[in-house]
Amino acid sequence: MPHESVAFAHNSERQFARLLDFYVIDWEYEPTTFEIAWDGGGAATQRFSPDFYLPAFDIYIEITTLNQKLVTKKNRKARRLMDLYPDVRCKILYQRDYLHLLIKYGLEEPSQGPLLPAASEDRRPNYASFLAG
Repeated sequence: MPHESVAFAHNSERQFARLLDFYVIDWEYEPTTFEIAWDGGGAATQRFSPDFYLPAFDIYIEITTLNQKLVTKKNRKARRLMDLYPDVRCKILYQRDYLHLLIKYGLEEPSQGPLLPAASEDRRPNYASFLAG
């Protein structure tokens, strides 16, 4: 799905989708919502929808580029997801990692403005190491 056809919640998600499109990696945006907490009657009280699903790698990606309080909350949700659904693979892409990808491959500067000069050469990322570990 091309990134231009999706209404993303955050610019960082749009940028990441653009990177995936550039490297021809199939993705789905928030395709699954997992229930991660329930009340005494069994009704879901908390849910988690990871930002991306990469079918070729069978992994969900959650992008976290916000303040530390929200990072902690997302970490908690991702850990809970993996505890409850051990067959589901989910990686959190932290702000420093996300910015490193954008800068390294010179695809786009972060919305916060340039932090470092864009990479001058176009090198293909090693997704296998990031997604496998």
